[in-house]
Amino acid sequence: MRIIRGLHNLRPRDRGCVATIGNFDGVHLGHRAIFQRLRERGKALGLPTTVITFEPQAMEYFAPDAAPARLTRLREKLAALADCGIDQVVLLEFGPRLSQMGARDFVRGLLIDGLAVRHLLVGDDFRFGRGREGGYALLEAVGRDHGFAVEDLHTVTHGEERVSSTRIREALARGDLDLARHLLGRPYRICGRVAHGDKRGRTIGFPTANVDLHRRASPLRGVYAVVLHGLAEHPWPGVANIGFRPTVGGARRHLLEVHLFDFAGEIYGRHVQVEFRLKLREERKFASFEELRVQIDRDAAAARDYLRAHP
Repeated sequence: MRIIRGLHNLRPRDRGCVATIGNFDGVHLGHRAIFQRLRERGKALGLPTTVITFEPQAMEYFAPDAAPARLTRLREKLAALADCGIDQVVLLEFGPRLSQMGARDFVRGLLIDGLAVRHLLVGDDFRFGRGREGGYALLEAVGRDHGFAVEDLHTVTHGEERVSSTRIREALARGDLDLARHLLGRPYRICGRVAHGDKRGRTIGFPTANVDLHRRASPLRGVYAVVLHGLAEHPWPGVANIGFRPTVGGARRHLLEVHLFDFAGEIYGRHVQVEFRLKLREERKFASFEELRVQIDRDAAAARDYLRAHP
């Protein structure tokens, strides 16, 4: 999959494609249905499939403290898009220039002059341009004048509710990992590189792998039964805490710490995927390290039991 970073990197050979636009956080079942339709249109027209997305996301630029926790960081999203068979991604920096660009200038610079889009898939509630002035009706009108079709994306539902990134975040926040898995079409994972921590876990008999989150906020918080991908031929079982470590002085950002069962080996610098299987409890502050040690021992036993029963 080819990644084109910014409008200035578009070349004449990039002209002619079918495209869709969005954040696509999580790359869930609804997004995958869009990409399947995009591939069908690309095959019918003999054109490459293009996903146009933004970094950071608009809310992260306008109101970073109020922006929702990401389901996937950029690296994870790009990997998921490649798995969906997308040919190329146009990655646009959302900053002062793009946020102040008028809707017609956006369409002209990107869709017409830059990509020469022949078929565009967007939701009928899609808004874009300075002050969110552009929408589906504008795209349809411009498309008629410049020879590209605009197709409304049909909502994908699970039960009677729409599949959405917001609904997945809500499921994760309340510990409903089964619902999140159904909406995503896969178990929820967080990917990152194992980094050096303060090694306090070793002092109470529970050494941990500290995984960089590379995100402002996490959609998860608490203690979980997990399996770790990327260390061996099979997933490795463990117990994880994701939060602020209130018992050991607290942290200013979310930390993900994984204690692996019966594992010995050097793992610093390894890129891993933490798959969350069951929420065991909320994170809480303990009065002493001994109380924390006893609780972690209970958490580890509960995680072992669950993972044995649900390999």
